[in-house]
Amino acid sequence: MAFSEELQTHLASGVTTLCRAWALVRRDGETYGFTDHDNDLTFEGVTFKADTGLTANALEQSTGLSVDNTEALGALSAAAVTEEDIRAGRFDGAHVRSWLVNWADVSERALLFQGSFGEITRVSGGFRAELRGLTEELNQPQGRVYQAGCSAILGGTGCGFDTLQPGYVTEVAVESVEKGKIFAFADLTGFDDRWFERGRFTVLTGAAAGLVGLVKNDRLSADGRRVELWEELRAEIAPGDTIRIEAGCDKRATTCRLKFDNFLNFRGFPHIPGDDWLASYPVRSGKNDGSSRSGGLFDLSDFESPF
Repeated sequence: MAFSEELQTHLASGVTTLCRAWALVRRDGETYGFTDHDNDLTFEGVTFKADTGLTANALEQSTGLSVDNTEALGALSAAAVTEEDIRAGRFDGAHVRSWLVNWADVSERALLFQGSFGEITRVSGGFRAELRGLTEELNQPQGRVYQAGCSAILGGTGCGFDTLQPGYVTEVAVESVEKGKIFAFADLTGFDDRWFERGRFTVLTGAAAGLVGLVKNDRLSADGRRVELWEELRAEIAPGDTIRIEAGCDKRATTCRLKFDNFLNFRGFPHIPGDDWLASYPVRSGKNDGSSRSGGLFDLSDFESPF
C-alpha cells in the first residue's frame, strides 16, 4: 500500500484522527458504504454510514502471489445488510474496498484492501464475512480442458452466442410456484421440450428481483410447461412476478451445431478417443484400429461426426 505525502505527515504528527471505511458493491450494482467513525463520511461518490456497526480484523498481507485476507464483522440492520439479503445470496462475491482515512480531512486516505466477499455467516444478530484479496482469482483453473464436451460458458466470451435474441429467451409472469424452485406455466408452449434445461432463470420483479437460478428440468406436456431449478431461490417469489428464462446447452457438439448454429465457436474436442481406447493394450494379431475390439491407433470412422 502507498500512503500519500499528506497522510504520511499526518501519521508522523503523533496526534491522528484516523478511521476505516469500506465500500461494498454487490453484483447487482447496489453500493453500500460503512465506517467505524462516529459520523458519516463521503468521498468517491459513496456515503459511508457510521451507524452500521461494521468492524474489521487485522489484514494479513504478504509479498508474492499468496492471497490477502481478513474478516469483517457487522450488525444486521434494515438500513444496511439484512438477514434476508444474506440468505438470498445478494452479497455473495460482492466487491470490497477498504481505506485508512483521516476523518478530519477525507482527502488524506490510503487504500488498504481490495477484493471480494468470501464465506458469509450469521452470528447472534450480526454477520461475519471473509474478505479475499484480488489474488484469489489466481486460484481458479486457467486454460482449456481437453474433453469431448464444450468448456465455454453459454453466452460468455469463449462461446460468443447471444442468448437474449428472439427464439432463445422468454419473459413471463409466474403462475404457480412450489418449494421456491418448481414453476408451472399453462401456455408457455412456443419452445421445444427441454429447451431451457441448463439455462439461466432470472427474477426481474418482486422480492426476489435480481436472483438467478439454473434450470434442472424443463418438461412440456399437454397440461403446459413445468420448469424446475437445481436449487430453490432464497427469497420469496410470488405469482405475478416477472421472470426471464434463457435457453440452455448440454455442451455437446451436436447441440452447438443444431440448436445454436455456433459450431465454429465450439470449445470441446468431439473426436478424442473414449475410455475403451484409453484402457486398451497392444496385441500381436488383429487390426489395431483403436476400437473396443483391439488396441492401438483409433479410426475416426468409429466416431460420430458433429457435422
